[in-house]
Amino acid sequence: MSDVEIIEVAARDGLQNQDVALSTEDKLTLISHLIAAGAKRLEVASFVNPKRVPQMADAEALLKGLGRRPGITTIGLVLNEPGLERALRTEVDEIGVVAVASDTFGIRNQKQTSAESTAMAKRVIARARREGRRVQVTIAVAFGCPFEGEVPAARVADMARELATDLPLEIALADTVGVAVPAQVTKLVRAVREAVPGIPLRCHFHNTRNTGIANAWAAFEGGVTRLDASAGGIGGCPFAPKATGNIATEDLIYLLEKSGIRTGFDLEQICNLAPWLAHALKLDRLPAMVSRAGAFPPKPVQNA
Repeated sequence: MSDVEIIEVAARDGLQNQDVALSTEDKLTLISHLIAAGAKRLEVASFVNPKRVPQMADAEALLKGLGRRPGITTIGLVLNEPGLERALRTEVDEIGVVAVASDTFGIRNQKQTSAESTAMAKRVIARARREGRRVQVTIAVAFGCPFEGEVPAARVADMARELATDLPLEIALADTVGVAVPAQVTKLVRAVREAVPGIPLRCHFHNTRNTGIANAWAAFEGGVTRLDASAGGIGGCPFAPKATGNIATEDLIYLLEKSGIRTGFDLEQICNLAPWLAHALKLDRLPAMVSRAGAFPPKPVQNA
């Protein structure tokens, strides 16, 4: 039993912006490690144009290789209705659709204005529910847009209210480019909770400006108990300039568990994954801090 559900996004959001495209076999290995460490709900694929995001070109092959696993929920991201059709032909457990809070980012990312992306997301939610699939929605650049600047909280709350009419299982607020600070998180979470009192909220933070973990804590204090994180802190949005990694799973586990909040993850196992992941991605080191520094207090050294 966990107090906070950590949605592990390394296999999708974590990999989509990497210079090295992992093989399907390596992705399956990564996912198996994450599940062994305690992940129960994981983003594993993105049904997007492989020419634009080649790292995600093997979505169907990955889902076929992964299959259904008892007690595990796999998530596939879609940005439009053709993506949904692809996802529905696989055994992915849950659909994640994205609506965008700014016109400029929406046009660059999905070739849709904010209003068009919201209308599309509503159609995807309705269709996925008719097909018996779990489906949730993320509001991208909810805390700020790299092209338009600040995004009014009222706009995001209005979007959430509109999206909630089709009954997604949750609405996520994404700091896609890592600009939020805790006070802003508190304000936006409160506004959206008031707008959609019957829909659970999830939050997705990037650590671009070193505020991601603080933002996750602010979201938790605001009543959000579903948080995205990526093993090693890898990730970023291919369509957002300078959008560096997600908050690291190991850093979030450390924060929560040391604060007496259960996550269901094994911190040591997640930290032990870091060297393999760095090697696979040809990185000198990963952004995560705890896998470098280690947990505290450290385990006593056993004498031979």
